[in-house]
Amino acid sequence: MLSDLDRLVPYQPLDLQEPAALVSAIRQRRGGELINLDRMLLHSTPFATGWNAFLSEVRANLELDFKLRELAMCGVAVINQADYEFLHHAPIFIKAGGTQAQVDALKNIANHAVLSGLFSSLEEDAIELTIQMTRSIKVDPELMKRLKKTLGDRQLVELVGVIATYNMVSRFLVALDVTPDHS
Repeated sequence: MLSDLDRLVPYQPLDLQEPAALVSAIRQRRGGELINLDRMLLHSTPFATGWNAFLSEVRANLELDFKLRELAMCGVAVINQADYEFLHHAPIFIKAGGTQAQVDALKNIANHAVLSGLFSSLEEDAIELTIQMTRSIKVDPELMKRLKKTLGDRQLVELVGVIATYNMVSRFLVALDVTPDHS
C-alpha cells in the first residue's frame, strides 16, 4: 500500500475544513467522517459537489429494491477490480438481505461462475445485466425484455443507472488507486 507521500495524487487531509459547506455536507452524508474517496474527490470542488449530490440520490431515493442495488454495485466492483468499492458495499448488501454465501459467490462474477440456486431469477438477470453492461456495454435485448417485464420502466432505468454509476465510481477508484480506509 502506498504511503500518502508516494501517491501520485495525495489524499486531502482528514481534518479538511474548506470549502466548509461542501465538506460539512459530505461529512453529514457519511456520518461525520471523510472516507478516502471523499478525500480524493475534494481536490475538485465541482466534482465533489456533483458527486455528493448525485450519489446521495442514487443511494437514498430510488424505488429500486435496496438489495438489488447493492448486488449490482458489488458485481461492478468485482468485475472492475475495485476492491475499495466491494469492501464498502458487501456489508451493505448483507444488511439489505443478502447472505455471506451470495457475497462469496459474487467474488467469482468476473469469471461468470456465480453458482445457480443462490440467487432469485431476478437477481440472476441483474447479475447478467451487470456483467454485460460492465464488460461489453451492449446488452442482450431478451435480457432487457425480461427485466422490464419484472421491474417496469422506472426500476429498469434505475438498475441500469446504478450499474452505470458504479462503473464510474469503480473507474475513479482504480485509476487514482484509492485504498481502503483505516479505522
